[in-house]
Amino acid sequence: MQKKLFVLLYIWLTVAMTTNASSTIPVKGKIIQPDNPNICYVGRISFSNPLRPTFNWPGIEIAARFTGTSLKMIAKPKSGYFVCSIDGAEPFKVSFNSEKDSVVNLATALQDRDHEVRLTYIIEGLQRHAEFLGFAIDENATILPPPIMPERKIEFIGNSITCAFGIESIDGRDPYEDETENHYLSYAAIVSRNLNAQHFAIARSGHGVYRNYNGPREGTPTNLPGEYAYTIFEDYNEKWDFARWTPQVVCINLGTNDFSTNNYDPARYEEAYRNFIRTIRAYYPDAAIVLLNGPMLKARENKLQASILNKLQREFHKQGDKHIFRFEFSFQTGELGYGACYHPSLKQHERMAEELTPFLRQIMNW
Repeated sequence: MQKKLFVLLYIWLTVAMTTNASSTIPVKGKIIQPDNPNICYVGRISFSNPLRPTFNWPGIEIAARFTGTSLKMIAKPKSGYFVCSIDGAEPFKVSFNSEKDSVVNLATALQDRDHEVRLTYIIEGLQRHAEFLGFAIDENATILPPPIMPERKIEFIGNSITCAFGIESIDGRDPYEDETENHYLSYAAIVSRNLNAQHFAIARSGHGVYRNYNGPREGTPTNLPGEYAYTIFEDYNEKWDFARWTPQVVCINLGTNDFSTNNYDPARYEEAYRNFIRTIRAYYPDAAIVLLNGPMLKARENKLQASILNKLQREFHKQGDKHIFRFEFSFQTGELGYGACYHPSLKQHERMAEELTPFLRQIMNW
């Protein structure tokens, strides 16, 4: 009996020593808690519980440096999909997509030296509310001082295009699936890598500046400007602290959903967009603000949107704000294929990045 109790006690201690304190997940190796100061975070993340940082905007980045030969990631089950790169090698997708997915091996059999990991959250986590619960490294390994992050910063505000809705699909008739969304492949992420910049993506499918997809003519209260002040999408308990991260450039790509069906009001769109520019300017007094036309609208609606954005640029310039810029992407014609629901394909996103990169480089002297 005494021997049996000893064995049970040993098992309990072993599990307790190898369990993330922020969860009940047993993990073999040395646990690096999410609140470790050597872990670098980029994006709107709630640290209301520092052992369970929570997020649901695409493009959230987690980076760290470590020693040893292996690395595991711990997250809340069903947190969704990430892209991982170790030591700058070819990125690969990481899935936390079931009730049992809580620990994923990111690397094994590495050389026993210093390493760097970068993770990007690649989906819209509205129904998931992803939670990062830490890393596990070799027992004799250590977490190193955080990687040096780029000084340049770009914020992308947008809809499904910026999210990279359906980018991994090759058939426009496909429906939306988390499995085919990949923000790492979006024009926004590619442009940021091209310019060696950090980026935030404040983006959600179906949302507009005054009216969400197929919404009422008078507008939708839960539009993107209505969500912009908050850390977590559709969670109004925590306002974002804009002092935590200040971009030099803000790119706004909103209008595809406002003009998506015939029940739109151009005057309401114009006024909402004007007010949103004022909001952004109040948060970021020195940033360049770029007003974008997306590639999906029909010719009539695209022309109408462009005329409104051109008018707003002239208006702000006349008022003395010369840091309002305009940029138009090429139309998607189908020659580069389509993603799900006829969204831009991977090749279309690559073309968009090829177009926007030199424009931002020029206006920012980057």
